[in-house]
Parts: sequence; C-alpha cells; structure tokens
Amino acid sequence: MNINKQSVVAEYLPQQISPVKDSMDQAVFAPSNIALCKYWGKRDAELNLPINSSLSVSLAHLGSKTRLSVNESGGDEVWLNGQQVAADDKFASKVIDFIDLFRRGADHGIKVETENNIPTAAGLASSASGFAALTLAIDQFYALNLPTQVLSAFARMGSGSASRSLFEGFVEWQMGVREDGMDSFAFPLQAQWPDLRIGLIKVSTGPKAVDSRSGMNRTVDTAHLYQSWPLQAAADLEKLHQAITDNNFTLLGETAEQNALSMHATMIASWPPLLYWQPDSVAAMHAIWQLRASGTEVYFTMDAGPNLKLLFSAADEAAVKLQFPAMEVVCPFA
Repeated sequence: MNINKQSVVAEYLPQQISPVKDSMDQAVFAPSNIALCKYWGKRDAELNLPINSSLSVSLAHLGSKTRLSVNESGGDEVWLNGQQVAADDKFASKVIDFIDLFRRGADHGIKVETENNIPTAAGLASSASGFAALTLAIDQFYALNLPTQVLSAFARMGSGSASRSLFEGFVEWQMGVREDGMDSFAFPLQAQWPDLRIGLIKVSTGPKAVDSRSGMNRTVDTAHLYQSWPLQAAADLEKLHQAITDNNFTLLGETAEQNALSMHATMIASWPPLLYWQPDSVAAMHAIWQLRASGTEVYFTMDAGPNLKLLFSAADEAAVKLQFPAMEVVCPFA
C-alpha cells in the first residue's frame, strides 16, 4: 500500500462528507508556539514525520484565527488578514491542498478566512498556528469530531510544528515510529509556570529567503554535522522535562539556548551555507550574554529565521525591557 496523506486521512473520514451549516459562523483559534527543543529534520517528507521529538511552549494570545464557510459563488477563496489571496499564490495553494485531503472531491466551494496576529513566514511560527487553526476549522466545518491526537497528527501534515499548536502551555510532540505516522502527535504537559515570560525580538518580519522546509532538507542532505543532532535533541528533551518538573529556570534557559544554537550550527554547516541570522540578530545575542554576565538571567531561542525569543522570569522583566524596549512580552501561563 502506498502510504500518503490522502490514504492516511481517508482512514478516519466517513464515506460521504458535507459541511454542517451550524458551524460556519464560528472562527477557531490556535496559538503559535516556540520550540525549546527543536524539530529539525524529517524521516518522511510526505507525512512530515520528524527525526526527533520536540517540546514547545505556546505564545498564549498570539496565533491564528480561521473560519470556513461554503462559498455560494462557487470555487475556493482564501483570505488572509482581510485581503483575498490570489489562487495561484503559494500560501493559498497549500491551504486548498490541505482542505482537499478532507473534501475529497465533494462538490462545494470553500471560503477560508484567516487572521494572524503574528508576522507570516518570518520565523515566528505562523504556519504552525495557521495549520492548527485550519485543522480545527475543518473538523468543525464537517462535524468530524475527531480525537485530539488524530487532529494533531493531521495538523502535522500541513506543517510539522502545527501538531503542537493545538494546545496551550508546554507541549511535547513525540516523533513516533509507525509508517503511517499516526503515533506522531503532540500532547500538552500538565505543568504550569506562571512566572515564565517570553520576549519577542523582531529583527525582521519579512518573508525568509529560504523557507523552513527547504532549509531543513538542505541541512539533512548536506551537513555532516547534522549526524549528531538527533542525539543532542533527545538529551535536551530529557533536560527540559527535568527543568519543568523541578521548576529550574537556569536548566530550562541553558538547554533551550544551546539547543537553538546547535540547530543553527547544522544549518551553517550545510552547503550552500544557510544563515538566517542578520547583524541585528547577532547584536541581540551579545546584548543578552552581557545581561547574563551582569546578573540578569535571560536566555534566547531562535527558530529558522532572524528573530529571537527571550526566556526570563517576571522578576527580571523590567531589566530585560530596559535593554530591549521594543520587545513584546508574552505570559504563556497567564
């Protein structure tokens, strides 16, 4: 049997599928997330199955809100932040292709309305919250009532990190071992950390020159340094679990920062070299290290982009904001 997205999704859908009109006025929300132990590299590109497990924390109110409705004029429309997206646009194509996994040729056009309150394609995980919200909206639109684990696995097929954006707080995405990927889903951890703060340093909010998917493939294919990544990620995941259990902020911050820099090291070791950092990214890193040296405990993490996400405690918020006055602060457990 040829295992692909279509065949896997079809196993969980009814024979006949049609929209439920009562669902069409309701928008669903999914938060963005920041990985403390990163997902980087796939064992199956078609199903977005990861080489390593990962762990993230949500960005609370920052994310995507999506609404689906039957398009009475026929055809499909994709709207992003109040603007219609051209049908041949890459973003619109990905959205409709994902919906088609569920629609399976049924004769109705769909209008997709998505609002992001985070920059799209700037390394702030907008695709994660976007596909998580889209998955929830599809489940509602067709009244599928699928289990959360199944929804997480399906969201993963749109964007790997979307598997984690169905939940709030700390979330682990287990890599799984099954060929069909249905044991590769995310689940929330019960731990709370009310004093944890995340600061967003927006170096650039424009689209990346190399998208995450392409960058990931290049790294796996060309960086010899990547061979050590799965072992490091597994060790870091254990450390993060310990840090969360013990409420050990130092261990949490140190592990997250080293994990991020290790991931970026594999990118830099790729060919052609892949460097998402910009001069302001490096300047911010040095400022953070200087803050730490002076007694303010703050750490950073970075996804595939130039922007930094700072980790610090509520007690240090004033000191960190003094250094980064334009920083947006998120309280993930508020």
